[in-house]
Amino acid sequence: MGAMSTDEPPLTGTPAGPLDGAAPSVLSGGVSGSAPLAALAVTRLTVTRFRSYAHARLLLDRRPVALTGPNGAGKTNLLEAVSFLAPGRGLRRAKLGDVERMQAPDESWETRGWAVAAEVATPLGTVEIGTGRDPAGAPGSERRVVHIDGRPAKSQMALAQYVSCVWLTPQMDRLFVEGAAGRRRFLDRLVFGFDPDHAGRLSRFEQAMRDRIRLLREGGDPAWLTVLEDQMATSGVAVAAARRDVTARLAAACRRGVGPFPAPGLALTGTVDSWLADRPALEAEDTLRRALAESRRLDAHAGTTTVGPHRSDLAVTYLAKGIPAELGSTGEQKALLIAIVLANARLMAAEGAAPPLLLLDEVAAHLDAERRTALFQEVLATGSQAWMTGTDAATFAELGTAATHVRVADGGAVAGAG
Repeated sequence: MGAMSTDEPPLTGTPAGPLDGAAPSVLSGGVSGSAPLAALAVTRLTVTRFRSYAHARLLLDRRPVALTGPNGAGKTNLLEAVSFLAPGRGLRRAKLGDVERMQAPDESWETRGWAVAAEVATPLGTVEIGTGRDPAGAPGSERRVVHIDGRPAKSQMALAQYVSCVWLTPQMDRLFVEGAAGRRRFLDRLVFGFDPDHAGRLSRFEQAMRDRIRLLREGGDPAWLTVLEDQMATSGVAVAAARRDVTARLAAACRRGVGPFPAPGLALTGTVDSWLADRPALEAEDTLRRALAESRRLDAHAGTTTVGPHRSDLAVTYLAKGIPAELGSTGEQKALLIAIVLANARLMAAEGAAPPLLLLDEVAAHLDAERRTALFQEVLATGSQAWMTGTDAATFAELGTAATHVRVADGGAVAGAG
């Protein structure tokens, strides 16, 4: 059984007791026997001054996790805590200061800081991860500190070597109709699972891009601009190439279909992507260098970089209807998005990689019975540790002992079952 204690000290303490039992699949939809244990799984999660939690600890095994409870109880907060085990700003893309639990008028995030700690089972063995807002940082600091097996990491990008994490939240229901930035972030999270170094390359490209724009505004040294543009060309084409590779493999997996979910078509669009389609990567780097040098005046005037992989987009189509995803109904768009996430987990498992942690916030509750069963079956078949939330425990009843069922009560008290 799962258990949560709410009086643990930050990042340390004695486990409340292990979960027992294997992970038999007991779905009414026909899956039987033993589901593969997740190769990547959170087995202990501790949160401190995090959102609605003062101190809390959740002990798990490698089964999927079903979190149920009333709205506002703190279910999504636990998913957000897990999302901070991977690089980035978490599933809410919140400022680090906004994550801090405000317990009393004299306890502000400027002086306290929050923390998430976890024991994570990985294909390379168990790893201890701790992360949070730097309590020693200046007021308003957005610096996130990371410790891996007790040692400080140079940056949060080191997390990509151990944890990949993909999430679906209600806020992503408009992913196909809103700006391209959200789709790029979604794709990059998928790429992290296949290529952990993608996180560092993306970070280097974005840092060089910011430095170049600042230098252009200040009328900076052309020689230094050339250095930055060389960094952008090298890392930028590598970013685009990794996206292109994963998109092609994932598109093939999506075309094969995932049960009753509609098959999506995937393609990358953008200037750098078109270069990679008709020339070697080294030539694409040279082309990007020239384009950046030639656009200095335009970029200085616009205050933004007008060419690069940050302008790419993930084009998704509903293959059966032959229409762009954004023209589908809300339900169709949600189903296409789920199909991509499940096909990604299936592809990683087929290629011998550990499927990512799946954070599915209020996803199962909005599916009909057939698709909900298919979702559970696919999660179990790929060996993914999915963290799923819902208000009604009956939504996850058919999972039986194939999942850990945790009841999240208002105010942060959590009791486990199964």
